[in-house]
Amino acid sequence: MTMPANLESDAVRLREAMAKALADDGVLPDPAWRAAVEAVPRHRFVPGFYLPADARDEQGLTVWEPTTAELGYGRWLAAAYSDTTLITQFDGDEPDWKQPAVRHGGAPTSSSTLPSLVVRMWADAEVAEGHTVLEIGTGTGYSTALVCERLGSAGVTSIEVDPHRLEQAASALYGCGYTPTLAVADGLYGYWPEARFDRIVAACSFRAIPPALLVQARPGGKILLTLSGWLYGYARVLLTVDGDGTAEGQLLGGTVSFMSARTHAAPAYGNPAHWAAGLTEKPRAARHSPERFTAATEEAFHLRFLAQSAVPDAQMTTVGEVVHLVDVVTGSAATLTPGDGGWAVRQGGQVRLWDRIEHTLDAYDAAGAPGPETFTLRVHEGGQHIRHPQMPDLPLPRP
Repeated sequence: MTMPANLESDAVRLREAMAKALADDGVLPDPAWRAAVEAVPRHRFVPGFYLPADARDEQGLTVWEPTTAELGYGRWLAAAYSDTTLITQFDGDEPDWKQPAVRHGGAPTSSSTLPSLVVRMWADAEVAEGHTVLEIGTGTGYSTALVCERLGSAGVTSIEVDPHRLEQAASALYGCGYTPTLAVADGLYGYWPEARFDRIVAACSFRAIPPALLVQARPGGKILLTLSGWLYGYARVLLTVDGDGTAEGQLLGGTVSFMSARTHAAPAYGNPAHWAAGLTEKPRAARHSPERFTAATEEAFHLRFLAQSAVPDAQMTTVGEVVHLVDVVTGSAATLTPGDGGWAVRQGGQVRLWDRIEHTLDAYDAAGAPGPETFTLRVHEGGQHIRHPQMPDLPLPRP
């Protein structure tokens, strides 16, 4: 398809409208970031992506519809300039955008993050002129283009674990006149050839702070990343790095989630029924409902991260009405079954998974339901610990 002659003028109009909407929502208080959003042509970085259909399929799976200019110019361009995350890849499989197919379900593995969050990340990291920056997770390259527009390309390094993704991002970046340092690399190890950095910002999530990032940041430098885990709890943290390999910082508010770094993704755990069959102890009444951290609320989002920190090797799934917790590291498991007036829990293995979660929820309630901004992360020789003055420390898994 030959692009319409009015593509660039349409894009400029939509870009300005998106920037105005973000500014009206308070996302762009810094005029320099608004200018960057107005300047970077996002449509150049997302020639193809998936949008969810209005209804699920007969199996309850999300139906993902491919969206390109060829399939629908207006829908494609409007979505490119909406404040929406655009999924560009599932399960690590690169789509054939010349003949794209509808997808049913699947795990997103690459995307163009919604512009408001991209700008918020760069602003939260306190990026300023003269800083050298490492971005982990180039993705489509749109976020990279924004920081290049803001700071200039010379101090920007961006790494991506997927070589095909990086190739496409590089083509778009260079085509738009941006020339950051780009490399295929695993974000778990940062990028030594360009270290040290004033700021390190990750567009993926980690179970714990990778040690390589701590020593690749300058003393006094900052690292902004999202912590995640196998319960799919998330928390963002902004760390200030000391000169001796330690770091400390505050958890940030909000309900932000990112795809896991591929080396930190949850392992397969098998059939939940097999785990449940090994639980021989008698059930007891649960003091807390799993709904406390599975509900669609901001508090539940925060509690899910705290619960995950209490049982960092556990995974959770629901079969029918029964909630299963399984720990592939220790072989421990628990089930929660709803009944009249509450939940019954059975546990087995060396780690009493639900006991640990309940103790954390008890401490949270006793502390007066503190928000994420009242917690800090301390990284030191003894490990990595989430801390609150009125709660026991919660260790993160060894990186």
